[in-house]
Amino acid sequence: MFRVDANSLDEYFSADPSRERDLRQLDALIRKRAPSLAREFFRGTAEGKPGMSMKMIGYGKFQYKTKSSKEAIDWPLIGLALQKNYISLYVSSVRDGQYVIDEYAGQLGKVSTGKGCIRFKRFEDLDLEGLTVMLKSIEDDVRKGRASSRYNRVAKE
Repeated sequence: MFRVDANSLDEYFSADPSRERDLRQLDALIRKRAPSLAREFFRGTAEGKPGMSMKMIGYGKFQYKTKSSKEAIDWPLIGLALQKNYISLYVSSVRDGQYVIDEYAGQLGKVSTGKGCIRFKRFEDLDLEGLTVMLKSIEDDVRKGRASSRYNRVAKE
């Protein structure tokens, strides 16, 4: 499995010099178009905890727990992650029971999409207009208290 050896945002951005510019450009776009989704470095979940163990840059967060875990964890609403051969943008946002990505899939550029994930090789592959519309809609859902996660098990604080 591909792993990024980083312990901070700066280390994550510079983990792969050939893709640092792509990460920084997408980070700037997300921060500009969805400024209320606070950015932070996510270290992944610890062994035996729910969630993914990979490190990533997160924007916004929510708590969730699985049926098999009594303990809720913080997780990013949007996660930006380096993979071996591409970059992933994980989107945990759901609207009316549908993955938000599904609503915008045809407007995101030269990407592949999956359940809650957008995969692309370079920042230039993204359709910035479509991505901006999606980001603004997610932020709007959060601000208006309509946001729900793809896990549909959001913990009460």
